[in-house]
Amino acid sequence: MGFAFIRHDTNFDFMGLRYWSYGISTALLLIGLFSAIWGSGLRMGIDFAGGVIVQVQFQNPVEDEALKKSLDIPELPGISTQRFGEGGKSYLLRFSQAADGDTALMRNTVVRTLGTAFPGNAVEVERMEVVGPKIGADLTNKALSALYYAVLLIAVYISGRFEQRWMAGAAMAAALWGGMYVAGFTGLGMGWLVMIALAITLTVCFVLRLNFALGAVVGLLHDVLVTVGLLCLLGVEIDLNVMAALLTLVGYSLNDTIIVYDRLRENLRAATGKMSMAELINRSVNQTLSRTILTSGTTFLATLSLFLLGGGVIHDFALTMLIGVVVGTASSIYVSSAVLLSLGSMDFYVNLVQQQETWEKPGEHGIV
Repeated sequence: MGFAFIRHDTNFDFMGLRYWSYGISTALLLIGLFSAIWGSGLRMGIDFAGGVIVQVQFQNPVEDEALKKSLDIPELPGISTQRFGEGGKSYLLRFSQAADGDTALMRNTVVRTLGTAFPGNAVEVERMEVVGPKIGADLTNKALSALYYAVLLIAVYISGRFEQRWMAGAAMAAALWGGMYVAGFTGLGMGWLVMIALAITLTVCFVLRLNFALGAVVGLLHDVLVTVGLLCLLGVEIDLNVMAALLTLVGYSLNDTIIVYDRLRENLRAATGKMSMAELINRSVNQTLSRTILTSGTTFLATLSLFLLGGGVIHDFALTMLIGVVVGTASSIYVSSAVLLSLGSMDFYVNLVQQQETWEKPGEHGIV
């Protein structure tokens, strides 16, 4: 006999709580926005902002403030410190640029300055990395492009998978790709281009009534924005590790959304006129609840182990995953599914599924 972590006959009213979820999501988005604008700001790591990172190891523990104060000299511009590991002996030092563009000189300056500030406490430079501003800008553009094209291709896939409108999805993708190419000649930064393209994507999905695609895209944007906002609030730097975690979360959240959508489509095929769309979505979410909790729970526990035991190198990646798993699981229910409820009636979705069944029958409309 199979074992179910959650009973199959659960009947939680998820859609009845959607307005509470709207409030929580709005609050989290505003908190992240306020933190980015008026708080510590969105801290871009050396991978994107450029600069120098130096990892040093002391013989004895030192205090964070004393370390930062000792390195606040003109020869070492833009200093920021981060404790690396436990015990207060290992630190990551970040500088906006190398002293006079000479990395060897910077290494010697760091060792000499720390030796003067902490006499009798031997210090060793364990590693040193330099990223130029041109490379940082190029990585930033590629990271933003990766996020955008991931979302766009997902919109095309959902349009074809759940609405059998591959041509509409492909036309949207081609138009947006062409628009991005032309807009590139305007001189706008990649950040603005991506924001404009995403706005066009959402508008096209709404106008063409690609509700499943629109729900999935809104859910993915919600997950990324909330996660980045909370990272900003916590003062986490956005580097390549964090960007990798965000792209991982896009795929993870999409997988959970597709599971709910697939069960909803099956239930729409057997739907009767006595059930409302909200009740049908609740049934679909309840039927997939066991799988959702087990999948999200095991992922959360594995990521928590990395966060607690993985060390400083993978700390930010694990933290991003921890936040994203929780946010992504909730958004599959309270954002992606709620969008379907807001944009269409029961009759609209039943007719949509019936049209799919017609197209999927062998031998009809040229499909064999």
